[in-house]
Amino acid sequence: MLEHIPTWLGHAMSGLRAGIDKLAIVQLGENFDTLNLTSPAFAHEARLPPRFTADGEGISPPLVWSEPPAGTERMVLIVEDADAPTPQPLVHAIIWGLEADAGNLAEGAIAADGEGDANGHDVGRNSYLREGWLPPDPPSGHGEHRYAFQVFAIGAGAGEVGATPGRSAVIEAITGHVLAAGLLIGTYSREEEAPVGPVGVGAPA
Repeated sequence: MLEHIPTWLGHAMSGLRAGIDKLAIVQLGENFDTLNLTSPAFAHEARLPPRFTADGEGISPPLVWSEPPAGTERMVLIVEDADAPTPQPLVHAIIWGLEADAGNLAEGAIAADGEGDANGHDVGRNSYLREGWLPPDPPSGHGEHRYAFQVFAIGAGAGEVGATPGRSAVIEAITGHVLAAGLLIGTYSREEEAPVGPVGVGAPA
């Protein structure tokens, strides 16, 4: 949808961004352990391949994370655009209730329209109020956008959120129950230079 914004308007909105400080991993504001979150498709702070965006096939990228701490009962994934021209980050995906020992998500695993992911995990609502993966589609001329893949190891006592939760419900349910978290940022832009960096390197611990 945002790809249809004219380039001149994208340039005009270049200073309007949600901000890293509003990401879920920051908003939770807890002292938790670090998970090493990586992707075989792109490195931390490197450009997302177009096939994972609205300019390509629009499928979700593969993700791999390290073993969560003892006591983890489930894993939660939230993907947000920190540079969306909106008051809050744009939510691109939520998966609620991944098994503690899942360890990864395959390419294309986040299915849309109520199908859950490839293994039947509950998929929440993105910012367009749809289930599944919302492919990145930053406005032309708006500059580089940072897409934050955030995985959380959740301990006992977290609330329940139903089958298709939104961001607010998930954050409310896991607040105070996060044992560890990992962050991986992929970038994308339109009408900007598109360098391709190394792959398979996660965010520094």
